[in-house]
Amino acid sequence: MNVRISPEWAELIGHEFDKPYFAELAAFVKSEYATQRVFPAGGNIFRALDKCAPDDVKVVIIGQDPYHGEGQANGLCFSVNDGVAFPPSLRNIFKELESDLGIPTPTSGNLDRWAEQGVLLLNSTLTVRAHSAASHAGKGWEQFTDAVVATLSELKSGVVYMLWGGYAQRKGAAIDAGRNLVLKCAHPSPLSAYNGFFGCRHFSKANDYLIAQGKEPIEW
Repeated sequence: MNVRISPEWAELIGHEFDKPYFAELAAFVKSEYATQRVFPAGGNIFRALDKCAPDDVKVVIIGQDPYHGEGQANGLCFSVNDGVAFPPSLRNIFKELESDLGIPTPTSGNLDRWAEQGVLLLNSTLTVRAHSAASHAGKGWEQFTDAVVATLSELKSGVVYMLWGGYAQRKGAAIDAGRNLVLKCAHPSPLSAYNGFFGCRHFSKANDYLIAQGKEPIEW
């Protein structure tokens, strides 16, 4: 795996690439791309970081692993490219947005527009084998993305963390809730959305918090 991330992120977390776990991870990922169908495309593995510089981060949304269906994953959690049908979780995110802020469901599920405003859309695992959910879990990605979250929590205050579901909440357990806004609810998956994701109003709560700090709200 040829690791290339932006200079801004490299300055903060580039040391992770020199650790033994990452060498093992890189070898595994390189082998998988050479022998299997893997998502997202290799150039999009670190796209969440590429699209949102550390100084620009206002909101962090943590996903689990990339979509594993053909043509879905684009490197941002919950996002799909223009013209791709909405996966169920994304459809439910847009339903909650409409309920919360009156924003009609968009024609595209591409969340680049969020990332460009400072929303870090970070999956815990950054690659996945086609049609095999969590197939790259436990290989080292979680340690790397834990380092991203821990570094942000340590260096930045006033960030909104949206932790949807138990997995994201466990990953965000060390976030300093005294210096940031930590929002928790059920995952938007159809299996759990009615257990607390619908009605969570995280999008308006995030914007209220940002405005209170004198920051521009997100145009969701």
